[in-house]
Amino acid sequence: MLRRTSSLRIYLNYSRMSSSSCIVSVCQFTATNDKTKNTKVIQNLVQESVKKQAKMVFFPEACDFISRDKTEFKNLSEPITGPLMTSYQDLAKTSQVWLSIGGFHEKYDQDTIYNSHVIINDKGNIEAVYRKIHLFDVSIPEQNINLKESELNTAGSQILAPVQTPIGLLGLSICYDLRFPEQSTILRKLGADVLTYPSAFTSATGKVHWETLLKARAIENQCFVIAAAQYGQHNEKRISYGHSMIVDPWGQILAECPKYSTEKPSDESFAVATIDFDQLKRIRMEMPIMSHRRNDIYSLNLIDSKREIDNEKNYRFADKSIPGNTVFYVSKYCFAFTNIRCVVPGHVLISTLRPANRLQDLSEEETADLFQTTVKVSRVMESVQGAESSTVCVQDGKFAGQTVPHVHVHVLPRIQGDFANNDDVYMHLASHDKKENGNPIRSREEQSEEAALLRKYFY
Repeated sequence: MLRRTSSLRIYLNYSRMSSSSCIVSVCQFTATNDKTKNTKVIQNLVQESVKKQAKMVFFPEACDFISRDKTEFKNLSEPITGPLMTSYQDLAKTSQVWLSIGGFHEKYDQDTIYNSHVIINDKGNIEAVYRKIHLFDVSIPEQNINLKESELNTAGSQILAPVQTPIGLLGLSICYDLRFPEQSTILRKLGADVLTYPSAFTSATGKVHWETLLKARAIENQCFVIAAAQYGQHNEKRISYGHSMIVDPWGQILAECPKYSTEKPSDESFAVATIDFDQLKRIRMEMPIMSHRRNDIYSLNLIDSKREIDNEKNYRFADKSIPGNTVFYVSKYCFAFTNIRCVVPGHVLISTLRPANRLQDLSEEETADLFQTTVKVSRVMESVQGAESSTVCVQDGKFAGQTVPHVHVHVLPRIQGDFANNDDVYMHLASHDKKENGNPIRSREEQSEEAALLRKYFY
């Protein structure tokens, strides 16, 4: 059934109603750099969705704006407490509907902007904020795709537990996350009933992958999938595929919006369908795939061993005490802290919490946690220092240059030309904590200031 109202197109699917069901709306439009215009479109789509009795309305990634260049991107981004998010909250409250703001450019500070998926309840309160963990850094010249999201956005650091909503437990992701099935499976294991992928898929990749990926995530996890998408030509550089859709746990499309067409370069539309909880239960009962997983052979678990930092605590590092305010990350088995003498800017250390002299003294779980933390920390340090490489070093024993008899990893962000001969870094590292090498001792204040800056990437 198709009904036109001015330029707005509505796509309805009256699926079987049950005693345990809920109507949802998935929206698409062509966002530009005009935030006021984009907000008016969102308001209109919410009003029309509510008329169709939708209890929750889903918007695409970058529904706040799509900029033309880097300068505009930074200027248009706002904090989550800013006026634009406040207007979304007011809209949810006055409309008495839940909103999924699928991709909001969240300006955390002057140097940090997250691609954030924000859930607002019908009282106008923010229920959850998920920050995109997989950034779209892809170059396919023959298809005119050259995007590097990490140049502007900072990656999030965690998968968010599913959020309780009127449509059940909602697992949050954003666009490129769709290509990483591990994330969706973890969300299902955490209890998700619905997976959502607000997106701005390119026209080229959307044609071949969009529908297939969404159906796959629905089928393999036995979840409803709701995917709001950007549509059309946003500016001279960027075109999005559209085709917002709602997919059931059996992989059937319940409702959908148009795919991109050159004959219609912009589009404002929404699709409505019913989330049937009885269907969800039946499918999972008839084919209980989660209970058939061979956890004795393989496993997929969330690495969520992060611990809070105690500023008043001194962390043990052999015979030394590391002040808590110089520590910027603590996992289950190790901690990361700023360095008193640095070979290069951003040179930090990661040590095990349990005193152990050598790598061979660690358990398998401690070893795994140490190096998983090292990867996490090195990624952040490269981002902070504008680097694209790292020297990661363990001096495992006295004759390997270890001067502190406690397992620890050096992470040194590297930039081109920081040493005349690349391998000189090891010579400098071997003598960096000796007075005669000329490296100044940093003050506690300097170390703690750096730690405070780094913590925001983990907490």
